[in-house]
Formats: sequence, structure tokens, C-alpha cells
Amino acid sequence: MRLLKRGRLSLLFGLTLVLGSVWMLSLLNELRTDGSLTYGWWEYTDVDGGPEKQCNCSAILQGETEALEEAKLLTLSEDFQKSVEIPDEYYINAAKDCRNFKLSRKYFTFPLSKEEEEFPLAFSMVVHHKVQNFERLLRAIYAPQNIYCVHVDKKSETSVFAAIMAITSCFPNVFMVRRPVSVVYAAWPRVQADLNCMADLYNASTEWKYFINVCGQDFPLKTNLEMVRMLRSLKGRNSMESEQMPAEKKWRVTNVHQLVNGQIQGIGKQKEPPPFNLPIFSGNAYIVVSRGYIRSVLEDDRIQTLIEWAKDTYSPDEFLWATIQRIPGVPGSTRPNRKYDMTDMNAVARLVKWQGHEGPQDSLDAVYSECHGNHVREICVYGAGDLRWIIAQHHLFANKFDIDTDPIAIYCLEKYLRQKVLAELH
Repeated sequence: MRLLKRGRLSLLFGLTLVLGSVWMLSLLNELRTDGSLTYGWWEYTDVDGGPEKQCNCSAILQGETEALEEAKLLTLSEDFQKSVEIPDEYYINAAKDCRNFKLSRKYFTFPLSKEEEEFPLAFSMVVHHKVQNFERLLRAIYAPQNIYCVHVDKKSETSVFAAIMAITSCFPNVFMVRRPVSVVYAAWPRVQADLNCMADLYNASTEWKYFINVCGQDFPLKTNLEMVRMLRSLKGRNSMESEQMPAEKKWRVTNVHQLVNGQIQGIGKQKEPPPFNLPIFSGNAYIVVSRGYIRSVLEDDRIQTLIEWAKDTYSPDEFLWATIQRIPGVPGSTRPNRKYDMTDMNAVARLVKWQGHEGPQDSLDAVYSECHGNHVREICVYGAGDLRWIIAQHHLFANKFDIDTDPIAIYCLEKYLRQKVLAELH
């Protein structure tokens, strides 16, 4: 049987409501990628046959001490670290044969349910290094009905750009942003990268329902079907951190900042007040928003004026989206009253462990337990010991993960999600 076309797949998935196990048995026995090569459904079940497979992921996810200690010792081994690293050149060469690349990396190349097919999502992916992290993230969130814009920092190494270009070329619904920029931490180009992807995604398709932005060190905590159901339940509302601006952060928006030799710094000049007397809210770079919110960002004159005003502030990604979320008339927004404030822990967009909010398990002051990995810019880079807590949270994504810090954390989360996907099909 040739690769099932989308329309036929929709019919098949509809029939599962009546035929259930009959359809599954048929798929198990007959799913093929072309007339000669069979690809059994069961081959999707195992994640990867790499060195991480010696870990007991089930025990790790349950927080069992012995399994976590074994995983920790393994990640400290230099030989193990070398064995799990995949060089950029692998992806450049592997993606020359797209069909085999997608098969060997076990991408789902057909919609897994009618419910998901009818609720496509749009993703902006901003990356600058660690191709292996990016590819595993893409594989974890990939679905053929979704659409993906990838922004690679213009400063990235040639091999990084070439590898990601090779990967994206294998998928009709994954594309490189038309206008990449040189991203600078805490400066306007970080926002511009997402804005450019927003515009490309908005113009590329009229079908998608929600926009989600991610970076290369994010990883999903939910399957695509779970995301669809959670986003459908929002009924057009957006979900992101948006709170009153703390006093200790107000300098970021009251002083003019400029890029000097590739770094952002204040120039000792006070900014004009925000346009239209808009209250500025605190938030973060990562959001879950409706298509209508994106339309407002791209077309609303008030927001265009706010964007121009924000370009010489410090870390505009940590207030711009949160402020737009509180502007009356923006689709899915909430009123600027304090009662509508939302913390990052209550939003669904992103789970982050901030070092300043960590504490002992029995501490009433701590927001969450201590990090089991390490910290970068006061953010926990998760270790395997964080997984039990992570998968219990309601967020769609978590940040940060890093192959170099703990490849087992990513591997076990991949395996957990893949098993959930397959369970959803029964």
C-alpha cells in the first residue's frame, strides 16, 4: 500500500470510531512508505537504539533513587558523553535522503487523528546552536498538519545553518524564516526573530489556530493531541505570564538602551513614557496565543507604535507580549486590572525553574524543588532527577534541556511522550 494520502487517512481515523482494533491491525500489517519497503507500526515504539537505552526510564520517571544515581554516574562518564553526541555533519549527510531520514528518525508523517488534523498549530523555532537539540525537539513536536518557521541566528556557525537547512528541506511544512537577524541576548533582535516568523507563518497558511514559540533548548511535556485539546479548551484565549511590572525591573523600560559592539547597554538617557499611557506588564519571551493575537501584532496601529517604542529598551521580550496581552480589543487578551495577572506557573506556555525560587522539598517559601542539573543565567538546565516533577505539571513545554548537561533527561522524556502517543491511538 502506498503512503496513505491525507484524505484517506481522515477516513481511516474516522472509521476507528466503529472499527477500532480492525483498523489498528490493518495499519500494523500494511503501513508502507512506498510499494517496496514496509514500515511496521511497531517500529515507532522504541525511541532510539542509542547508548541511553541502558537507563531504566520508567524508574527514573518515578523518581527511584537507584535509577537516578545510575543515570547521574552515566552522564558524568566522558565515554558516554562522546557516544551520545551527534555532529552537525551527520544531519547534513543524512538529510540528503529525506525519505530514509524521516523513517530512521521515526517522524510521524501522517495526522494521527481527525481531531488533530482539524486543529493545526503554528510554531516559531529560534535557534543558534546545538543542532541535535533542535532536531530532537522538531521530531517531538512534528505533525504534518502543523506549520513550523525556523529562525537560525545569522551569527551561527556555517555547519549549524547547513544542518538545519538540510533538515527543514525534508518537510513541506517546515521552512526557514525569510529574514533572519543576528540575535543579541536581552536586546530587540530577539523579539524581531519571532516577529519575522510570526509574519511568515501568518502569510503562509490561514488554517492554523494557535501560535507557540520555542527555542532550541525547549522540550514538550504534552503530545500534539494533548496540546490540541488544551488549546481548544482555551476557547480563543491566550496563555502567558503577564503581571504587574516589579519595581526592581522598571529601569528596563525607563532608560534608553542601544547595541554597542554586539552588546546591549544603557546610554544614560531616560525614555519617553509608553504610547497611549499603556501600562507595561512583566512576562517572558514564550507565549501561547491565538491567530487573532498574531494578526493584531502585525496589523494593529497601537501595537505597531508600542513596538517602535520598545526597540531601545532592555529585554523587550520580557514585557512586550505580556503588555500586548492586556491591551483592550486584542483577541484572547485580558483586561489590565491586577485581578487578571497571570504567573508563569499558572500559564500553560512554559515551565521554567528559576534558581531564586528553588528550595528544599519541605520549604513553604520555595516555588519548586532544587534543580537536579545545573544553572545557566539562573535557569535550571534539567537533569533526569527533575523529570518526575516536570511531567506532573500542566505546561505545554519546559525550558531548559541540553544534551551536554543530561542526555538521559531528554531521552526518557522522548520515550515517555512516544509511549503516550501510541497509547492515544488504541
